[in-house]
Amino acid sequence: MLRKASAVWRGGLKDGKGVVSTDSAVLSSVPYNFNQRFGDEPGTNPEELVAAAMASCYSMKLSGVLGASNLVPDSIETKAHLTFEKGEAGFGVSKIHLVVVGKVPNATAEIFAAAAEDARKNCPISGLLKTTITVDAKLTT
Repeated sequence: MLRKASAVWRGGLKDGKGVVSTDSAVLSSVPYNFNQRFGDEPGTNPEELVAAAMASCYSMKLSGVLGASNLVPDSIETKAHLTFEKGEAGFGVSKIHLVVVGKVPNATAEIFAAAAEDARKNCPISGLLKTTITVDAKLTT
């Protein structure tokens, strides 16, 4: 499988503007700029898109890990908190913290915690990223 996305940037770093698109057209010329990335201006940015990719990949992987134990989740809700900060080498992603709440009939807290850790270690996006990824997993009824 090949997945494609593209970005176009015009202008300088601080005064320029860009758009990001995906071949699926889910994102189609979505604007982004310096103030959306480094300030409080509403809009998306590369780090937000990575956080969305991490949350969605993790949720699917957790469902698969649970399914291998014959547990089918009613729901898995994952929030990815990505920290983007300035370090010695400039700005970078220093960590991602996942907060996941799962409603999984017949699961125990121990089984859910083990599955959550397995998914953290083995989801394709977490394998791609060279940053610390932690998870708080809560099973709900």
